[in-house]
Amino acid sequence: MNRTIKDATVKRFYYETHGQLRQHLANFVAAYNFARRLKTLRGLTPYEFICQQWEKEPSRFIQNPHH
Repeated sequence: MNRTIKDATVKRFYYETHGQLRQHLANFVAAYNFARRLKTLRGLTPYEFICQQWEKEPSRFIQNPHH
């Protein structure tokens, strides 16, 4: 994951401030978690996978991921 983040941020863009990097990083992680379908998760996004696991075993979670 670290390499994926680095390739998508600091290797492609120049940031004048840490704030710009933080904002781009937050946007990237949100897009990755809610839109990127992964082979290792059988075509689900990370968010869909977490929700699926919560439905199967809610006792393993502290908070409902749907909120």
